[in-house]
Amino acid sequence: MKGIIGRKAGMTQVFDDLGNVTPVTVITFETNVITQIKTKEKDGYNAIQIATENAKEHRVIKPLKGHYQKAGVSLKKYMKELRVKDVSGFEIGQEINASTFEAGDKVDITGKSKGKGFQGVVKRHNQSTGPMTHGSHFQRLPGSMGASASPSRVFKGKKLPGQMGAARVTVQNLEVIRVDEGKNAILVKGAVPGPKKGLVMLREARKTEEK
Repeated sequence: MKGIIGRKAGMTQVFDDLGNVTPVTVITFETNVITQIKTKEKDGYNAIQIATENAKEHRVIKPLKGHYQKAGVSLKKYMKELRVKDVSGFEIGQEINASTFEAGDKVDITGKSKGKGFQGVVKRHNQSTGPMTHGSHFQRLPGSMGASASPSRVFKGKKLPGQMGAARVTVQNLEVIRVDEGKNAILVKGAVPGPKKGLVMLREARKTEEK
């Protein structure tokens, strides 16, 4: 299982030799470093802990300072854990960069979606509007809340207005189109969750598309 933490730079397009265009998302990386290795014997599962982006000393709490000092790495802003089947190929302090992946690899990308604030049912759940003419006052309301006498309550899960976006989203089976080791960047086919400069996690795809 391969993985790396990066930032979404934005979208563009690339052309192949035949002139076919492919929309891609550019993801840039600062060098990731392994700060801890967890084993099934000691921790109950196999995983590596990776961190990225240097942090100022006054912005890191004391327990994390000790954690980074024990690993022998500089202070970092972000830390993620990646489950792996075998930890024998990793060591603390090992650096990970864009060359971890190759063109043609399939990846799962996790990020935080754009926050859209408090929204009504039309935008949040794609519900239809009411009549817009003939004196109707029902345009963008959520509609009936349920039956009256029985069951005398609103069922759980009813689609209502509320907070939209700003949630953890994972897009699976995206194809790596190009790896730029010089700029430490990866071009991935299609869209990736989150705004520009948003933090994302790339992992080796857990599922493969059926052909």
